[in-house]
Amino acid sequence: MDLTATTTIRRPAPEVYAFWRVLENLPTFMAHLEQVRATGEKTSHWSASAPFGTDVEWDAEIIHETPGERIEWRSTGEAAVPNAGAVRFVPAPDGVSTEVHVVLVYDIPGGAVGKAVAKYFGEEPHQQLDDDLRRLKQVLETGEVVRSDGAPWGKRARKEFPQRPAQPLSDVELEKGADA
Repeated sequence: MDLTATTTIRRPAPEVYAFWRVLENLPTFMAHLEQVRATGEKTSHWSASAPFGTDVEWDAEIIHETPGERIEWRSTGEAAVPNAGAVRFVPAPDGVSTEVHVVLVYDIPGGAVGKAVAKYFGEEPHQQLDDDLRRLKQVLETGEVVRSDGAPWGKRARKEFPQRPAQPLSDVELEKGADA
């Protein structure tokens, strides 16, 4: 399965790249990641939740990196879900923001049947990637994942991401925004 997604984050490219490059940060916005642990300068160990209450683990390596601009990786060894991907950090035309372009390629266990079953149980991969990037944007722009009052319980049933209700900016936050 090949997935692509893009978002624009109101932070400079070097800052967004630096956040992503600390691989331990990825579970703060990627819903299915339980943990990512660096095992070397370009190697890491990943654990993630999978459909039907199962967990998967794998090792990965960064195979190409252009600091501040691009990271490419692939799983190594006998990964339960062989995968590879790339993320690019492109300065946006406004001179302040960064376009984040993600490409993921992986083999879904069970092939087409596994994909259909996962989608049936609300695990549609394209939507997951879009949601992950939306949460990345929230974390980098606001410092946390927020939810609207229209979804008062967030994803509490799946115990994902500590959230607080969305609310108007305080006077202090409004003043900070005017100074920026």
